[in-house]
Amino acid sequence: MSASESACGYEYCPPVAVAREGGCSCGAVRYRLTSEPMFVHCCHCLNCQRQTGSAFVINLLLEADRMELFAGEPQPVDVPRDDGSTQRIYRCPTCQVAVYSEYGRPAVRFVRAGTLDEPSSVAPDVHIFTRSKLPWVTLPESTPAFDLYYDSKTLWPAESLQRLDAALGR
Repeated sequence: MSASESACGYEYCPPVAVAREGGCSCGAVRYRLTSEPMFVHCCHCLNCQRQTGSAFVINLLLEADRMELFAGEPQPVDVPRDDGSTQRIYRCPTCQVAVYSEYGRPAVRFVRAGTLDEPSSVAPDVHIFTRSKLPWVTLPESTPAFDLYYDSKTLWPAESLQRLDAALGR
């Protein structure tokens, strides 16, 4: 290989995106995300507080076909929500850690950022349901925050909206 060539055979090779990986606490379930998330939520609703035992949850919204399971098979658990609907949470059958959720549409997964090998590799694009945010949590002024939910058509990047439409068959 000459000095002007690189491993890909050209003078310049674009950087290769490294897929994020993660899994449960015991390691029985492992996954790889094959693209960037469409959007990242930090949810402060009471349901998320109860389900996580924490002040909030950070979810990466991603098409189901962009999450590859390479160890184990999370088990679905239907959990009631305050509005009477259910949320399907997929948990490791061994350690019971919640790996991802579905909200009625299996084509889109809400991957729990805390299960990433490097959870600091993502940051919330929005804070939602802040009306039930714990008073000692301080939100950054640079990130949009909403008392309830928001209109994704006004906040999401166009590419993410296109990906969502494709995933939902719209």
